[in-house]
Amino acid sequence: MKIMIRRTSAGLSAYVPKKDLEEPIIKVEKEDLWGGAVTLKNGWRIALPDLPRDTPLPITVEAKRIFDKD
Repeated sequence: MKIMIRRTSAGLSAYVPKKDLEEPIIKVEKEDLWGGAVTLKNGWRIALPDLPRDTPLPITVEAKRIFDKD
């Protein structure tokens, strides 16, 4: 799915256009963001692609939602 990552005054935010959903990113797996998973405030986990650490924001990327097996 395509998501847009941007930096706001409150921190990082993710927007999913297909769902018209914008949520704050509350947890990042990797300090430099890229190549790891992020957790949105609504509980969604999203795997981000590997990109250079200095990739400018905002940016739209192809990402994958992670579904936890319970």
